[in-house]
Amino acid sequence: MEKGKKRRREEEGEEIEAESSDLDHSLSLEKNLTFSDTLMALRIMRAQFPQIDKVSIQPFILQSQLYSSVKDRTQVDRELESLKREKVVRIFKLNTGQDDHGIMFLDDYLKQIEHVVKRMEERKQGDFEVFKWFREHVIESKLESSIEHQELCSLLSLGGRVRDQHISLLINAGLLTRQLIDPSMYWFAIPNIGSILKGLSQGRKEVLSLLNRRRYKEMMLAPLEKMRLRFSPLDMRFHLRDLIGSGLLKTAHTPTGIVIRISKD
Repeated sequence: MEKGKKRRREEEGEEIEAESSDLDHSLSLEKNLTFSDTLMALRIMRAQFPQIDKVSIQPFILQSQLYSSVKDRTQVDRELESLKREKVVRIFKLNTGQDDHGIMFLDDYLKQIEHVVKRMEERKQGDFEVFKWFREHVIESKLESSIEHQELCSLLSLGGRVRDQHISLLINAGLLTRQLIDPSMYWFAIPNIGSILKGLSQGRKEVLSLLNRRRYKEMMLAPLEKMRLRFSPLDMRFHLRDLIGSGLLKTAHTPTGIVIRISKD
């Protein structure tokens, strides 16, 4: 009897030790992520994402904006890759005619999908089981920014029988876009982002044009940040971080404050 109790205590002790080990690993992982400069910058920029009227979009951050905050680009790229592998964020190739990448926290991306699916359900547009397959089998296992048609169908088929209309539904929902160079490849996409990307491109031109018209192609940061843009739903701070990180603008510290100027090189 005593031997049996002793054995049970030993087994319980082993279970507790195993659980403790898992917890230690989780805490260690969270600690590493929490103190990542890139993650800190992402959280700050997410919190400061502008309120946008008429478009339902979860906050996203541009990779160029991270370069304006964390000076070591190699560090940003390395930490972003780690955050992607740990399924903290997803990275998207943006269709803005430049080498732009958008970053969205995975939780926000899943909320964005839920919103789009709910809206399509209200309009009774299609066979919605494919969205469940997409969340559970594609997003969970495919972490890159693109996917090949056969691999997409193979992963979706883990949920059920895949038909052409399922792929069309994912495209119509804005979750996938076909690559122009290779129609058998898709980019993962952020639903509802189209009009905002148009504003992003227009806002970039507007800010650069504004500074180029100045005598010395520069302006103090404080008044510049307060200016409203005519052609972009995104605020000035969003655009300045992007343009500084991409090298089109630079900052200079003066006795009267920070100056933003056009990069000459």
